[in-house]
Amino acid sequence: MDIKKIKYIDDVDSAIEYLFAQIPPSDTLKKALEYAKVAHENQFRKSGEPYIIHPILVAGIVSSISDDEAMAVAALLHDVVEDTQVGIDEINRVFGEDVAHLVEGLTKIDSIRDAELISSNSNERLVVSALSFRKMLLASIKDVRVLVVKLCDRFHNMLTLDALSAPKQERIAEETLVVYAPIAHRLGISFLKNLLEDLSFSYLFKEEKEHIEAYLDTHYHAIEMKLEEFKEKINKVLVQNGFCEDDFEILSRVKHKYSIYLKMQRKGVGIEEVLDLLAVRILTKDAVKCYNILGLIHLHFKPLSSRFKDYIAVPKDNGYRTIHTTVFHETAIFEVQIRTYDMHQTAELGVAAHWKYKSGGNDNIKLDWLHNLGYQNESVEEFYDLIKNDLYSEDISVFSPKGDAFTLPRGAVVLDFAYAVHTHVGNHAKSALVNKAKTSLINELHNGDIVRIEVDVNSITRCSWIDAVKTSKAKTNMRYICNARAREIDSKSSVNIVATAMNLSSSRVEEWFDKNGCEKRATIATDIEHFRDVIHKYIIDIGQNNRFKTFLSRHRFKLKLYTLKGLEIYSATHVGDVVFDYCCHPKNSDEIMAFLEKGKAHVHHKMCKTAIKKVEAKEPMIFVRWEKSNVYNYNMIVSLHSGVGTLAEFLNFLAKLKIDINQIELGKNKSESTRYCEIEFESKEADINTLRVKIEQKIKVIHLIRTDDAYR
Repeated sequence: MDIKKIKYIDDVDSAIEYLFAQIPPSDTLKKALEYAKVAHENQFRKSGEPYIIHPILVAGIVSSISDDEAMAVAALLHDVVEDTQVGIDEINRVFGEDVAHLVEGLTKIDSIRDAELISSNSNERLVVSALSFRKMLLASIKDVRVLVVKLCDRFHNMLTLDALSAPKQERIAEETLVVYAPIAHRLGISFLKNLLEDLSFSYLFKEEKEHIEAYLDTHYHAIEMKLEEFKEKINKVLVQNGFCEDDFEILSRVKHKYSIYLKMQRKGVGIEEVLDLLAVRILTKDAVKCYNILGLIHLHFKPLSSRFKDYIAVPKDNGYRTIHTTVFHETAIFEVQIRTYDMHQTAELGVAAHWKYKSGGNDNIKLDWLHNLGYQNESVEEFYDLIKNDLYSEDISVFSPKGDAFTLPRGAVVLDFAYAVHTHVGNHAKSALVNKAKTSLINELHNGDIVRIEVDVNSITRCSWIDAVKTSKAKTNMRYICNARAREIDSKSSVNIVATAMNLSSSRVEEWFDKNGCEKRATIATDIEHFRDVIHKYIIDIGQNNRFKTFLSRHRFKLKLYTLKGLEIYSATHVGDVVFDYCCHPKNSDEIMAFLEKGKAHVHHKMCKTAIKKVEAKEPMIFVRWEKSNVYNYNMIVSLHSGVGTLAEFLNFLAKLKIDINQIELGKNKSESTRYCEIEFESKEADINTLRVKIEQKIKVIHLIRTDDAYR
């Protein structure tokens, strides 16, 4: 694909010429082209070009990676319904059901219009990206072709982004990086993923991009010499060992810029220390020859064993099949990829190869990862937070005892595997064997592990493990179960709290709740105003009884606030002390409940098994919550440039933000220029995104999370 040619096409005739160079000009395509021309007549882009150029070039890009005519027609018409008076029914009548189905899917993905773009650093930024993310995925469940066309649409928008203002460029580039590129990765369209990342990188990290480009330009000749020398050595080894010149092809490359940047950030090193900056790819005719070549490579070049991956034997979810190895040659380190020509087509085009090189026609492709994502979350921010790990992470492959392969994100634990097998297995997992050794359900898995899960229907999900699992499927199901359990506990606790305050039996209070339709009874245990309101209504309702009036006049019911050991306790009877029970060790900011025993408040974590038994036994309870100190705990990792006073300067900056440091750990010096710094701190800023923006005025933040509740 000639990227520069596409970027600088600015007239309709040249755009049409490009389109029909990619796909034969059938009658249907010509009709769609004329239809789109009429629909977009007198419409112009920000650059001043006729708008019709955009859908024509998108159709051309789609056709360069797929021979599916319906996709090309849908690309030509993808903005017609949204920008004009034409409806889906009209598209269906003129172009048929298949095209109408694709156009409808594309239309449902509400494009974020330039005028609606929210400036970067706004808290709404995540909401917009997450909402766009969810709409894209939901719209494509029925037909993944919708995603492919949408990715090509975004690619052309990124090529022509320089016509927009700087804030809009950054906003669109950011959404491309966090939404579109990861989806291209999961669809296996690696060339498009790399292009989207590098285009976004050039707008979001200009200094870093220029630094990497300067290094590559300065060392261009040395890099080319190393690559050519290594290719010649491989060629010689293969020919000397029985391979003919036409049995294989050796390609060489330098990793794309954003990939280099990520490696620098993840490892805290300078570009000169990125291990596999140089890469070669060996293409051959069949899979057996791939392994023959691998053997020769390892015999003649020292391999780095920890970097070996065999995706031919165990393909990725998106169909990617290649052998990866990393070897030493003289003073350089090279990544070597070995694949067949067919595998190469799939690796470059991903799902699009299904339509371009295979006889799949319009058969729909179903992707397990797309269907396994959790869509039922109420919050779009939560949805994005959950699934981004599934989309971004490098994969590992683990196996069931029967040899079934399961692809999981790196860092996944045994419980992630259980949920990958089946939701029921995850919900009721009791114990596990990994490589025949008994292990915890939250132990991290590694490539090639064989995992057996033992199930018990009486086993209960541990809510404290939600942060340990990595996949959205595991997190979504665990949160659903734990939230339901928490609501049930709150509901029963609320009855006990009101009963204790009123000196009544729990059964009598529960009967009153049922009679009066107290739908939000669960919030009584956590909302003091609702608690007071319910007590007030109860007194008015029951107070009509003369004997109860006499009781009220004698006791003069009143809730009193006790502030003890950082807690606010509301009770109608005296509370003299607080005891934090040893069974669950509740700490500040955990979700808690309290039982009244001999004038003392015994405090437990809400998910404590002992406490739940007490709730079930209807033991006396009182309303409790933490004092509002407005201090939140965080863990952060940054990459600091080495130098005298750099750390002190950064800590002084944090002090100005009123951040209190609890612990600092400096990473090993992997580079002369950078090093890791991990910091645990407290801040009164509750919003993590606002805090990140403040800190990034000074330095790039690699990792930032809230660490408040051990059970959550």
